[in-house]
Amino acid sequence: MGAKVIDGQGGSSQTGRAIAAVRESPRGELNAGDAMKMKKFINRPEKLVAELLEGFVLSQPARVSLVGDRLIARARPKPAGRVAIVTLGGSGHEPGLSGFVGEGLLDISVPGEIFAAPGAPRCLQALRLADRGCGVLLIVLNHAGDVLQARITLDLAERESLRVRPVITRDDISGGADRNARRGLVGFLPVYKVAGAAAEQGRSLEVCLDVAQRMESNTRTLAVAVRAATHPATGEAIFELGDEEMEIGMGQHGEPGIGRMALKTADETADLMLEALLADLDVRPGEELLVILNGAGATTLMELFIIFRRVHRLLADKGIRLIRSAVGEFVTTQEQAGFQLMISRMDPELTALWDAPCDAPYFTVR
Repeated sequence: MGAKVIDGQGGSSQTGRAIAAVRESPRGELNAGDAMKMKKFINRPEKLVAELLEGFVLSQPARVSLVGDRLIARARPKPAGRVAIVTLGGSGHEPGLSGFVGEGLLDISVPGEIFAAPGAPRCLQALRLADRGCGVLLIVLNHAGDVLQARITLDLAERESLRVRPVITRDDISGGADRNARRGLVGFLPVYKVAGAAAEQGRSLEVCLDVAQRMESNTRTLAVAVRAATHPATGEAIFELGDEEMEIGMGQHGEPGIGRMALKTADETADLMLEALLADLDVRPGEELLVILNGAGATTLMELFIIFRRVHRLLADKGIRLIRSAVGEFVTTQEQAGFQLMISRMDPELTALWDAPCDAPYFTVR
């Protein structure tokens, strides 16, 4: 059967009710002297990204290499006559996004400076190098800087007659009912996976675009933060949060969420977040879901497994089939504590593409 595609408005009234209580929660006060101090093993801040990329490729020489102007590429390019998959985004969120360059996933990742989009000239170089003669799918998370550079890149690519199709991921439901205003969070991962699998199988650019858009349209994410992170280049906290507080809907770079409240238990937090996600995607009993639980950087696997246990139980109680899952750190924000809960509605084709083999530094299916 085909996937049920939601246009961003479906379930909006349910979503509003599900998160209304969060929005109404009062914001706590941050006490004087609560500012964080940075403790990181780095050298000179101006060399941070260069040293990060060098160390990354040295640690994974069979999978990735540095090419061109600081681009992360597959160590062994895919054969000619295949669609290429390229992404772009700021550094500081490791393993995202370059950790997913590899067979069955991305061909090239264009890393920017810390929390900053890479410039269009480097993105255009990535498209040129990645193209294997059948076009390129450019997957971009919906953040203002990334989207701006992607648009400039697409204009430049058109002048060179490069065949490029963009996909923007907009999975963060805290952005409201308008999907165009929603940020990209860990929902990029299933989009990379199904598009990369389709490309590896030799499917056309239009087919790769179709499966990527179908996965993106059926994916929803909600984040929660309990402790802030510091910017590794400046030492400044990227947001402030009291010791006894948490914030639902916190963005990848500390963007405000939809409700700050007293810290809740694992089960209470999972209940609140999952109900909002299911309402927004309008998930019905009998449907099949992929669930990803993504740690923000300082949340332990112990905590993530406790959360996942609750999500599994809630879905079973509702008659919703959890058919695939992943728990771990896929995109982080330094030492921020919290997590992102993501759900995707699956169909047989998307499930088969999710299950297809891949081999990247931080995601492998055999």
